[in-house]
Formats: sequence, structure tokens, C-alpha cells
Amino acid sequence: MDYLKRFWNWLVAKLKIYWNLLLGKTTIDEKVVETYNKVEDKVEDVIDEVQERVENVKTELKDVKEELKDVVDAARGKKKRGRPRKK
Repeated sequence: MDYLKRFWNWLVAKLKIYWNLLLGKTTIDEKVVETYNKVEDKVEDVIDEVQERVENVKTELKDVKEELKDVVDAARGKKKRGRPRKK
């Protein structure tokens, strides 16, 4: 029974060695890391673009809010404000 345990341990050790050699020959790990980095870069670009769009929407909403006040004033009958005349 002792020789079976030694044989099993020897077999497992050899399989680990050959498995590591096989993984060392492939480029799958490198391709996965490369693809992950590309996706990470794209996600960061999308996040930056979305943040920029959110800021643009905020400023436009502020402008619309001010213009809505002008609409309310016009409905009340106040005259339209414009630019001051240049002399």
C-alpha cells in the first residue's frame, strides 16, 4: 500500500510539472490580461464621456431654469429684457 501512495504522489508531482510547462507555452494568460486592459481603458473613456455629458446637462438645465423665469414674467405682462443699447 505504501508503494501506491508514493506512486500517486510522484504522478501528481509530474502532472503539476507538465501542467505548468503547458501553461508556460500558451499565451492565453497574456491575451486575457491584454483584453482586460483594453476593456478597462474603454470603460474609463466611457465614464469620462458620461461625466462630461452630465455636466453639460446640468449647465443647460440651469440656463433653461433662468429662461423659464423670463417666460413667467412675459406671461405676467412684463416687457422683454434685452441687451443694453450701445452708445
